[in-house]
Amino acid sequence: MKVKCIRSKGIAHNSYIIESGGEAAVIDPRRDFGVYLDHLIINELKLKYIFETHRNEDYVIGSQSLSKLTGAGIYHGSKLNFEYGNGVSDNDEFYVGDFKINALETPGHTDESVSYKVSIPSLSDEVIMAFTGDLIFAGDTGRIDLYGDQHKYRLSSMMYDSIFNKILPLGDSVIMYPAHGAGSVCGGNINSMEHTTLGFEKRNNPSLQASTKNEFIQMKIEEKHRYAPYFKQMEIYNLCGFHGYEHPPSPPPLSPAEIKKSFMNGSCVLIDTRAPADFSTAHIKGSYNIWLDGLPSFGGWIISHNDNVIIVTYDGYHCLNKAVKYLFRLGYDKIEGYLKGGIESWYLDDLPVESISVLTVDDLKNKIESNEDLEILDVRDDNEWELGHIRGARHIYVGDLESTELDLPHNKTIVVYCSTGKRSSLAASILKRKKYQNVYNLMGGITVWYKAGYELI
Repeated sequence: MKVKCIRSKGIAHNSYIIESGGEAAVIDPRRDFGVYLDHLIINELKLKYIFETHRNEDYVIGSQSLSKLTGAGIYHGSKLNFEYGNGVSDNDEFYVGDFKINALETPGHTDESVSYKVSIPSLSDEVIMAFTGDLIFAGDTGRIDLYGDQHKYRLSSMMYDSIFNKILPLGDSVIMYPAHGAGSVCGGNINSMEHTTLGFEKRNNPSLQASTKNEFIQMKIEEKHRYAPYFKQMEIYNLCGFHGYEHPPSPPPLSPAEIKKSFMNGSCVLIDTRAPADFSTAHIKGSYNIWLDGLPSFGGWIISHNDNVIIVTYDGYHCLNKAVKYLFRLGYDKIEGYLKGGIESWYLDDLPVESISVLTVDDLKNKIESNEDLEILDVRDDNEWELGHIRGARHIYVGDLESTELDLPHNKTIVVYCSTGKRSSLAASILKRKKYQNVYNLMGGITVWYKAGYELI
């Protein structure tokens, strides 16, 4: 009897394969489903069931493609009109080898959220593990804002009941497997534990320390999360069923001349996935800088599902393959190609490049003390901003910059910072596209500013 966790970097998504007696079930599979098929084949397993914990909003679910190839049935919550699969209700039973799996309706994150408890009847009726989806994580609980502010009270009330009346009573020793880990947008403070126990969470999860239901509700209502534009498309795909490619595309190499023709006439979006230090030195004018492992988190703020995408990366298959998989999991299939030979091929063809200036924290401190006319822009999220920021800074979240009309003079010097310099490099590339020329990225961001002993307010 085994449980295997499949982790998807970037979106911090956890899916699971549970197996017993030559049979298996998969919980919340991702779109690039080859990893599940490989595991089934290598271990000679028959896939009986595919379970979904809820309609996911941060990635495309892979249930239909996996079902098509294996014949496994798909099961999810019955409180939403899915156009595929089967609805489940409280205590519906499924058997995988020696495992008995019972569905538990646990609304809160969404109305149709379902958890799955697992026992081994031949040994005991005691529950040994629970798959909790986005209801409860290691160190956190799921966000309750996806339907809008008017539903926060209702959802947080249901979440309390689901956690305290259905999940925690399963027992302190129950092993808990959540659908996301640290870094996911589906929670605010998920920790890095791969799995946990209900007893540990009951004692240590800050969200579970509320002494009353009203206190829990108030805590949840006051949370602040960002709603990325691509979420809406994911919700449509995962409700209606997604009928795009079953495997990640293989984008062709494009010469600088081919990219110039496509990009300069406005028919594509150019995403440069190199590190900020390399991007700042030289990049194609008008390109966005989203560092490679930031692509799952920030691609959805920049790229429309109607866009044709061209990728600039380090010259190598590994980096390109990762970028394509990251975009594929978010439903982006229109990847036109990548720059053959990397940025070097571009400037060796005598095509124009652009750069972004950088500042050290000491440089910025000196400019502030010299009363230089600066606009300091903090592009971190709300929680980071409230923990401390540079005096005089303006706060605009990086994801909002693309759609925000800025009331900044174009001849003014703008210094952009985040925690380390990665998000601020994306922000700087957006400002460059908006025709701001005097843009600086703060190297090391607020992390180095703090280490230098400079003031935060």
